[in-house]
Amino acid sequence: MTETTTIEPSSGPGDGPTDAAANHSRRWWILAVLGVAQLMVILDNTIVNIALPTAQHALHFSNADRQWIVTAYSLAFGSLLLLGGRIGDIFGRKRTLITGLVGFAVASAVGGASVDFPMLVIARTVQGAFGALLAPSVLALLTVTFSDPSERGRAFGIYGGIAGAGGALGLLLGGILTSYASWRWTLFVNLAFAAVATTGALLWLKNDKAVDHDPIDMPGVFLVTGGLFSIVFGFSHAETTAWSNPYTIGFLILGVVLLAVFAFVESRVSHPLLPLRVVLDRTRGGSMLAMLFASVGIFGVFLFLTYYLQETLGFSPVKTGVAFLPMVAALATMAQVSNRLLLPKVGPKLIVPAGLLLAAAALFRLHTLGLHSAYASHVLPYLIVLGLGFGLSLAPSFSTGTLGLPPHDAGVGSAALNTTQQVGGSIGTALLNTLAASAATAYLVGRVVDPSTLKAAALHSYTTAFLYSSGIFVAGAVIAGLVLRKGTLSELAAPPQSAAPTGAPAQEPDADPDPDGAHVVHL
Repeated sequence: MTETTTIEPSSGPGDGPTDAAANHSRRWWILAVLGVAQLMVILDNTIVNIALPTAQHALHFSNADRQWIVTAYSLAFGSLLLLGGRIGDIFGRKRTLITGLVGFAVASAVGGASVDFPMLVIARTVQGAFGALLAPSVLALLTVTFSDPSERGRAFGIYGGIAGAGGALGLLLGGILTSYASWRWTLFVNLAFAAVATTGALLWLKNDKAVDHDPIDMPGVFLVTGGLFSIVFGFSHAETTAWSNPYTIGFLILGVVLLAVFAFVESRVSHPLLPLRVVLDRTRGGSMLAMLFASVGIFGVFLFLTYYLQETLGFSPVKTGVAFLPMVAALATMAQVSNRLLLPKVGPKLIVPAGLLLAAAALFRLHTLGLHSAYASHVLPYLIVLGLGFGLSLAPSFSTGTLGLPPHDAGVGSAALNTTQQVGGSIGTALLNTLAASAATAYLVGRVVDPSTLKAAALHSYTTAFLYSSGIFVAGAVIAGLVLRKGTLSELAAPPQSAAPTGAPAQEPDADPDPDGAHVVHL
């Protein structure tokens, strides 16, 4: 029988339910801490990219090796996310968050002080591993801290805005640091982010008890880690070699097989690493699919539009970063509108596909760019539309991707959502780079190769990437529209009876807001 105990937010520190109330009373400070931690992880996907040519010159490594600076981080981060989420459930999210922040900062310091290529690659690998530990804890803490529907919308709007805009902010910050300081500061800057987030976590987060004491599903750990590693490595290998390369084909097939076996095993074991109820819920599963497709397509915006602005229009790295700021402003504004006003009233089934289609339309228009197109008339309007589309789709996907998760599933559910984002980015990197390179090669066939022709071929590769990205967003909109359930946010938040773990009775969420403002904890 479920007993309901009401705890006022002003309850003092302690363990168990009292901690939940203490965290709830400090929830907006906690949101600031989590936002800084999330921004640090997101920035690292793009901030180092700007510095790669300078780092390559300083450390004397080849173009083929350069890709490993990015790939090492992606491999460790993407393949270890589910394990990181499970560790947070077992040992407590405050502990794993702080451990992840400190480890990420130390690895960043080592990377910034690198004297050769192997040292930098190892540092980036360790960065990715600690990022996989802290990222699920960030989203899980946000999920369990904000239980009130209206506050949840606001909090996830801010979080979604940070997650969506972090890539563009990384380009700006990377350009500034590389131009006016050193490429090493694109790594050293993480120490400042980590110090702020760690201090805030120590001040405002209460030690949370472990919500899961089940043994770790080691077969599941090895299968999903190996599967995700193989998928990410396969796509990265395709980017530097070819899709027909035996290693590319072999790793992609191995990854699919391992993930299929993982899904089978998870349906049979008593304590699965990823309970299938987490992803088979249509609201959460549809949100994850939307995140996957958006992460594949969004790569076409940041990478190839950066190339266009710098190589075709002659923008400096700093000016390129500034050029993305209107998109960031549009994204942040729409993230709040969609999560606070639209999502509670109409649910994700309408607004998530609409946002993806809006982004698709903007990318389709960007594929008409020419060698002499003006930023103000031919780039800026579509960047703003892109920001609106991202804010309308990505921010609600973060909110509904963890909707209705009980505390014991919050860590692994958050990790699954982060995994779709990371794997989508890896797929987008390889797929769109390959398509762009093929388009440039095809353009040069039968033409005299001179500087003007090479410039036109490069432009053709960028616009081809925009066109394919547009199609990817359309596909994501169709799939999300088919999978996501109808209903308002409050209707979707009520889990079905089948969502309870096997052999256990269905339970209500552990924490719900009381009409009088008290924090209700179900024991």
